[in-house]
Amino acid sequence: MSDSTFEPVIIGFTCNWCSYRAADLAGTSRIKYPPNVRLIRVMCSGRVDPTFVLKALSDGADAVLIAGCHPGECHYLEQNYKALRRHRLLQKTLAQFGIEPARVRLTWASAAEGAKFAEEITRMVDEVKQLGPLNWPLNLPIKPVPLATAPAEIPVLSEVAA
Repeated sequence: MSDSTFEPVIIGFTCNWCSYRAADLAGTSRIKYPPNVRLIRVMCSGRVDPTFVLKALSDGADAVLIAGCHPGECHYLEQNYKALRRHRLLQKTLAQFGIEPARVRLTWASAAEGAKFAEEITRMVDEVKQLGPLNWPLNLPIKPVPLATAPAEIPVLSEVAA
């Protein structure tokens, strides 16, 4: 597949109170943005578990967008700060897997920022096109250990003591 025909699939986890409503505003205002993003509404960006992101990437997404309320404006007090901490941890983890950290993005968008949200999606789609398809887990350099050989390599405690 050449770069000119590659269209990334991006999963977007959006906060119910702000960024999902920003996406709705962009749509009702007829602001154009690429259709590459599949939005999933969650009650709060702090609810997005890192396993959700890893599952999305391993199931074929080329990137993940996490969008929430601006810091200090979360309806669940400080949960968007939790999302920020998880995002930083995820970027470090993905780098260790050999995956570009730019494939997971955290952005803030209030309900009145439909145009900003559409611009962020457009920018992310352009950047992921430059990165190319992820093809994960097919391109992982690590080969999984077959289950049949793993238990035989672990010594039993009674054998170690003898």
